[in-house]
Amino acid sequence: MNTQDTQYLQDMVDTAVAALEDVKAKDIVIIDTSGKTSLFARMIVAGGDSTRQVKALANHVAVALKEKGYQLLGAEGEEAGEWALVDAGDLVVHVMLPAARDFYDIEKLWGEG
Repeated sequence: MNTQDTQYLQDMVDTAVAALEDVKAKDIVIIDTSGKTSLFARMIVAGGDSTRQVKALANHVAVALKEKGYQLLGAEGEEAGEWALVDAGDLVVHVMLPAARDFYDIEKLWGEG
């Protein structure tokens, strides 16, 4: 990854983390997946205390990324609110309730837990 790509990716991650912090996300973890998959370079996992907060967190991340000019490829899970995903290509953001996060244990799955 060249310097320009690295700066682009870091800005995208910083934007998403700031959006998560804005709505009081819990236990934000950034995982470097660049050596593990070619589908995306970074993954962020964060927690919310309620379905309402999970929905708000995912929406806030999506809006913040769009405002900075990043293209979103999709979003899933906002309806139920137990687990929401925002796909921004090089960055995937998971926002989950504690029970879903414990059950799926994404951090361990990707070697970060």
